[in-house]
Amino acid sequence: MRYVAGQPAEQIFPGALAHLGPDLPPGAALPNSNILRVMVWNIFKQQRADWLSVLRDYGKDAQLVLLQEAQTTPELIRFATSNYLAADQVPAFMLPQHPSGVMTLSAAHPVYCCPLREREPLLRLSKSALVTVYPLLDGRLLMVVNIHAVNFSIGIDVYSKQLDPIGEQIANHKGPVIMAGDFNAWSKQRINALYGFAGNIQLEEVRFPSDFRKRAFGRPLDFIFYRDLSVTSASVMETRASDHNPLRVEFMAGQPLAL
Repeated sequence: MRYVAGQPAEQIFPGALAHLGPDLPPGAALPNSNILRVMVWNIFKQQRADWLSVLRDYGKDAQLVLLQEAQTTPELIRFATSNYLAADQVPAFMLPQHPSGVMTLSAAHPVYCCPLREREPLLRLSKSALVTVYPLLDGRLLMVVNIHAVNFSIGIDVYSKQLDPIGEQIANHKGPVIMAGDFNAWSKQRINALYGFAGNIQLEEVRFPSDFRKRAFGRPLDFIFYRDLSVTSASVMETRASDHNPLRVEFMAGQPLAL
């Protein structure tokens, strides 16, 4: 679903999406994308107080905000469409009033979208992911992957199955990449699978000097990975506005000068 200010919500069908490759349609670049600011947060369906103030304050000046468990309440849609050109959501499952799933808020319209879902094998509920592509000011195309990984499963077969189509998308993309979200990497098997996956597609992990990420069994759940960008700052905000703490990273997106 796509939400844009002043327009009705639009359902984007997979058959209407552009095909990933060199012939993507032209589009306006993310503004000021030589310095790229990104916020990543599992927002816990906006069930706690102060989520909006945290989103507004910590996400200030971010060109991209990647939310997980975003429930399409009027308050969230109003914030998204008032502050961003586009808000794209992949509903994971329908709640009584509003669908919930990953949502990517962006300061430019994507030139490519690919929604993905994977069903939890035990609870039979789905988790979602969204792949979007945006032009940068330097002429390159940035691929952004927003993911909420499956949580309750025995072994890592379903976990790896959810990552596989994302790996195919990234492998076919020539340009910088950001892959981030709630990876539910709470076991040794899962975190090893995640690191192996990221290494195979040549993604680096953002490191946080003061690491206050939400943990389960001592392991962080939320990650940001990247390729062909440089990290200039990274932080985690401690808050009670969700059961996860939001992450923020600033990248330098300009291509290095040839020597």
